[in-house]
Amino acid sequence: MLFGLDLPAGVAYSLRIVLPSAANDLNLDELMRIAGLATFTQGGVHPPGRKEPASGLAIEPMPLVSRYLVSLVQHCGAPAAPLVKKGDAVAEGQRIGSVDKGLGAHVHSPVTGTVAGLARALHPVLGPVPAVAIERDPEAAPKIWTPQEWEHLAPADLLAAIRESGIVGMGGAGFPTHVKLSPPPELPVDTLILNGAECESYLAADHRLMLERAPGVIQGARVLLKILGVPRCVIGVENNKKDAVEALRQAASDAGEGQRISVEPLVVKYPQGSEKQLIEALTGRRVPAGGLPAHVGCVVQNVGTAFAAYEAAALGKPCYERVVTVAGQGVRRPANLLCRVGVCLMDIADHLGGLNEDVAKCVLGGPMMGFAVPGLEATVAKTTSGVLFLDDWESPDTNYGPCIRCGRCLEACPMGLSPNEMSIYAERRKYEGTQRYGLWECFECGSCAFVCPAKRPLVQFIRASKARLKGCGCRL
Repeated sequence: MLFGLDLPAGVAYSLRIVLPSAANDLNLDELMRIAGLATFTQGGVHPPGRKEPASGLAIEPMPLVSRYLVSLVQHCGAPAAPLVKKGDAVAEGQRIGSVDKGLGAHVHSPVTGTVAGLARALHPVLGPVPAVAIERDPEAAPKIWTPQEWEHLAPADLLAAIRESGIVGMGGAGFPTHVKLSPPPELPVDTLILNGAECESYLAADHRLMLERAPGVIQGARVLLKILGVPRCVIGVENNKKDAVEALRQAASDAGEGQRISVEPLVVKYPQGSEKQLIEALTGRRVPAGGLPAHVGCVVQNVGTAFAAYEAAALGKPCYERVVTVAGQGVRRPANLLCRVGVCLMDIADHLGGLNEDVAKCVLGGPMMGFAVPGLEATVAKTTSGVLFLDDWESPDTNYGPCIRCGRCLEACPMGLSPNEMSIYAERRKYEGTQRYGLWECFECGSCAFVCPAKRPLVQFIRASKARLKGCGCRL
């Protein structure tokens, strides 16, 4: 449903609306902008939301299971080095993997138990990666995290707490949060942006977090503001989550932060939650090609990351659980589960009544930017926002044809790139040629593939090109 219209999938829309004014050619995005909703200006698509019934389901805890397989690669950068060995006793929240140099984040045990051994976990992109297998102690008492005063702590101490807690970007990118909160001194930052757009179809984890735990999100924003030393925070939330907008505004007012922390509704448009597009929508600033948000005075964090920062500062709790939307026609019961990191997808499916016979694909993340996994032995990571069990209707297996030069992918690309040209070069294995059309500026949102009438796997071609040029091979 978009602006009161039930629009089918697969088409880039621009409706001609007759208004009692001189502006007769406004499209839906421009109309929503007039209505006070923010958005980016170039490209974008409107995939079907399919957020029901998950958006109406309260967060529920995933029951603890007997075994967890905790990946040591849950972040951008090198794998964490294991700190435990087979037979070691571990406590809930204990650090079991460490990254002391370079880009990365610490890893913590999700439960109290015994290390069954060092193993391999299935990563949706990298394949088998190092992991720690833990057998849970069924007799162990649940960990109680004691609230602590954090307002008196110095910014450096708060930053250290976030680093110790192993927090990463929980919208899916997995960039270590302590690194993102340390912008270069030559790039002054004046605005913190929290990303509550959640523009991917099916996903409702951030929606439920903002709705049910709004005070924690606002307190997390306060923590991040203090670390950065900036005067304001803007939280962007798509307008199909009006209840979350009101909950956050009320929480900000209750905390006495109504002036410093604002909540702005956004046009329901994909990829509204992309970092560069969100910055433009909320501030009007455009990040230059090859640049960082800090180049335009911004730092962007996911609302889930902000909540994790609150737990780290106010409770001393490491990042070892998160809200995950489980949805799709292939699962018997959809849910928003508070999952411990390392829980197996098979355990999740069993808890929700099992899978339907016609399930065709399992996707970690959303349908646009997520990754299909070959089996249910894959596990939840800090970056897992959703687990989608899709049937043949939701994820049809169709053949693709040659590029017909229609130009729809160029219109849909929010970065103004040429996905059609990149796909042609990649298809002929001339990967070097893709770079002249903006390969490295592409963040793989999938808008191009969504509108392609020839059903070309444009994102897969682009990912393959990047992998080949980086010299790391390609599993796509």
